[in-house]
Amino acid sequence: MRFISMQVKIFPNRTEMGDAAAADVAAAMKAVAAERGKVTMCFAAAPSQDDFLQALSDTPDLPWDKVVAFHLDEYINLPRGHKNSFEVYLNNHLFEAVKPGTIYFMADMPGSAEEKCHRYSQLLEEAERIDIACIGIGENGHIAFNEPGSDFFAPDLTEIITIDETSVRQQYRDYQDDPDPEKRYASLDAVPRQAITMTIPAICGARQIFCIVPAEPKAAAVRATLEGPVTDQCPATALRTHPATVMYLDADSAQLLTDRIGG
Repeated sequence: MRFISMQVKIFPNRTEMGDAAAADVAAAMKAVAAERGKVTMCFAAAPSQDDFLQALSDTPDLPWDKVVAFHLDEYINLPRGHKNSFEVYLNNHLFEAVKPGTIYFMADMPGSAEEKCHRYSQLLEEAERIDIACIGIGENGHIAFNEPGSDFFAPDLTEIITIDETSVRQQYRDYQDDPDPEKRYASLDAVPRQAITMTIPAICGARQIFCIVPAEPKAAAVRATLEGPVTDQCPATALRTHPATVMYLDADSAQLLTDRIGG
């Protein structure tokens, strides 16, 4: 396994972090569209992405008509249209504003969860490679829903996984104080326990990865990702094997780093 230094950019707050990430993604979109005539992208769906997605959707003159959009993961146990589904999140925070040329939602795939998973892998294979992956990191170091112990060399581009209990608690906290009562889970037991996720090889196969990670609850995962061993116990460490990853942090998520380089 080859280890490559990751570019890390640290900002005073999450607004500046989101603006900077959006500016870099926008520049990459324009460059890829000019070179290839289309831009294949995937997006994370989580409150940590709010600032970035708002800034990206506000950026004028982007080639959204040339974008083929995928998303990283989706719950199996939530009914389609539930406000906490990742499809609804991305529609509300990005897609309805920017109108990508093509959007592939996991829930659009026919059949059972296994069949949806298989068909989404086929679509990713047909796309050949993601040009731009916009992702985050979970409190336990997951990327998408690749939880601790996930295979860095998984044979498929998507998998059905069981969500780690740390992630379950994170999902619960993310929405427990939401102003929309329909987004608040009644209890931990109400949080979904299964999802379809793009695998680590699918994500790390992207030409460029932009990883947006704000807020104090992510600080330990950020330190493990950047300063700990590369291990499947922190799936985000796989990003250190990728030749073109940029990580965007705010002061809170960077607070535990011993080497505060960045810009």
